[in-house]
Amino acid sequence: MSATGSVPTSTFMAGDGSGYERQMGRWSRRLAPLFVDFAGISEGEHVLDVGCGTGSLAFTLSQNPNVRNISAIDYSPIYVEYAKRLNKDPRVQFQVGDACALPFEDATFDHCASLLVLAFIPRADLAVREMRRVTRPGGTVAGSMWDARGGLIMSRIFWDTAAMLDQRAVERRARAYSRPMTRPGDLARAWRDAGFRDTSDAMITIRMDFADFEDFWTPMEGKDGPFAEYVSTLSIEGRSKLRDAVRLAYLDGENDGARSYAATAWVVKGRVPEQ
Repeated sequence: MSATGSVPTSTFMAGDGSGYERQMGRWSRRLAPLFVDFAGISEGEHVLDVGCGTGSLAFTLSQNPNVRNISAIDYSPIYVEYAKRLNKDPRVQFQVGDACALPFEDATFDHCASLLVLAFIPRADLAVREMRRVTRPGGTVAGSMWDARGGLIMSRIFWDTAAMLDQRAVERRARAYSRPMTRPGDLARAWRDAGFRDTSDAMITIRMDFADFEDFWTPMEGKDGPFAEYVSTLSIEGRSKLRDAVRLAYLDGENDGARSYAATAWVVKGRVPEQ
């Protein structure tokens, strides 16, 4: 997703829909219903999902019969095609598009929401303004993003371990923990700056449940997201060394098996001013 000109379209490596589902999509599905409840999107003629990925938010919205039509947009053709293959609901339409230049007329939607994507948009402020533009006066616009530094234990296990082994990982960790919209107050400030009324923010915490270490680690060697992007740069020896170290952190002195980690997301909502 991008602004115009030379600004990159996205900072998220997208390579495989099923791989993304294994790494982060399953947690997006767990967060989505709680996010929809917070946003208060209980009905609407037309709702927009910005940065839909593999469809977690759109499919959650479709479970409500009072939502008539759902448009879902993502910059990645790979994720859009994956979501289309899963979709069985004629009310839901997936398409490729840019969050910073939404292909819709002003005031098209009753409500608009973005689940866990804004941190990967270099001009997130522009994307927020675009969401306001395409939402009707009085409509709700809501956003969410993981608390990358203080609320995502699985991420800290990976990056803190990697940073002990590799100076390059120190830089990548700093980047991961300083992305826009991931610090306290970032989302609320962006919503206020965009001119929304009745802005409110909160935290939502879910649990990330892993069956064993392989369930935790295997997605890190995939094709999607910052973890896999970093692992792909390592030599075979470097990858093995990182895997062994992360495994020790996962086991934390006990036998391999199930682990459950807290994951907290910042959420915000606001209303488009009446004309």
